Amino acid sequence: MYFENLREYIQSLEKTGQLKRIKTKVSVDLEIAEILRRLMYQDEGPAVLFEDVEGYKIPVLGNAFGSLRRLKIALDMENFEEIGERMTALTKLKMPHGLLNKFKMLPKLSEISDYGAKNADGGPVTEIVETANPTLDSLPIIKSFPKDSGRFITFGITITKNPETQIRNMGVYRLQVINSKKAIMHWQIHKRGALHYQMNKENMEKTEAAIVIGADPATIFSAVAPVPEGLDKFLFAGITRKKGTNLVKCRTIDVEVPSSAEIVLEGYVDPNELNIEGPFGDHTGYYTPPEPYPTFTLTGIMMRNNPIYLTTVVGKPILEDAYIGKVIERAFLPLVKLFQPEVVDFSMPAAGWFQGLAIISIKKRYPGQAKKVMMGLWGMGQLSLTKILIVVDQDINVHDINDVIWAVTTRADPKRDTMLIENVPTDTLDPASPLLNLGSKMGIDATKKTKEEGYDRPVQEEALADEGTVKLVTKKWSEYGFQ
Repeated sequence: MYFENLREYIQSLEKTGQLKRIKTKVSVDLEIAEILRRLMYQDEGPAVLFEDVEGYKIPVLGNAFGSLRRLKIALDMENFEEIGERMTALTKLKMPHGLLNKFKMLPKLSEISDYGAKNADGGPVTEIVETANPTLDSLPIIKSFPKDSGRFITFGITITKNPETQIRNMGVYRLQVINSKKAIMHWQIHKRGALHYQMNKENMEKTEAAIVIGADPATIFSAVAPVPEGLDKFLFAGITRKKGTNLVKCRTIDVEVPSSAEIVLEGYVDPNELNIEGPFGDHTGYYTPPEPYPTFTLTGIMMRNNPIYLTTVVGKPILEDAYIGKVIERAFLPLVKLFQPEVVDFSMPAAGWFQGLAIISIKKRYPGQAKKVMMGLWGMGQLSLTKILIVVDQDINVHDINDVIWAVTTRADPKRDTMLIENVPTDTLDPASPLLNLGSKMGIDATKKTKEEGYDRPVQEEALADEGTVKLVTKKWSEYGFQ
């Protein structure tokens, strides 16, 4: 079943024994973050609801998506590739000729219409509305690391609109609180929210933005996911859970938000107001240095009665964001295959914080094909920021790093098979790039080489066990006394 809101998901976690309620008083200043990191570094550490937060009436939920098991519950699926398969199916839809064929298409068209967002007059998030004197002071916003420059909203969904197309975007960008009405918006230059801001800035207009804290799981996942340009992320959320989202209009800005959200912060980002944001202990495991970023000004708040504050912590992998990243990897594999048909599988190891390293297996048919795939992937959305790509043959398991290392060391020659590209976009958070947002990329072709690719030696045959003997030993395995 899909979840209408965060609370239904919490109830499901509790029923399955994956939620821990902590009644001991805890502090937002480093303590909550330290507890969450310890649990996240554990295998299958539970989600946590802190019920007694010192100085605040609002409980804090953390590690809500910190395992693949929980994400399967959250998105109601065992195979995350289903999401990408639904998207690719939509791209292949063609209107049929003939009345009878059009009638046959009606169920599919009806299904698509069900995915779209629906406007509602009200909802739980409108139970409390504050527009006269809104303040951030009542929210239990946490500080994660001792050298962080303050308290940060880490799991807020920022909703903006493209000023030309009015297509909505959702993104998860951290916000550093600087006072009761202002927070610094850390939307990196490559992000779509930053694009909307830049478009408005050119006309010296403010960017209206709503920050949603605590939505249904499909909406949260969709906010993180790098969906194709031009696709309304609420539609993607509907595709993910096979049901459209009910939206309500904000009270002080022209932005729609999920009607079942826990908390919504309304406001705008002024192009004339920059502040120094950071340092912040980020998911690379390093503090990102202070940089100027635009500032969000609060104009209103909507929230449910007795709301729940959703948060997350980041740091050296592997933490909660790694599991969400793995779902994104699986969900977008069908789309990668759509644009690069030779791709068999795809992995972005969590230890490489997802933007650092990707491993791709292909069904190779011609010389130079591995490099063709590299260049194609570096031209696809957020994959353009991936620093290192390794391409292997289809017989290599991209999820087994030992198998990948074997392929790199036995099928790649450093000079012949390594491609370096300079002065290209890099992830803003990359601590190794020589310049902010600009660096180099490396591609490693670890596929078997042909004579056309400069392999002049006799092709060495891979040593494989005899198939008949393998079957015999498998059949007699228990007879040997092994389990």
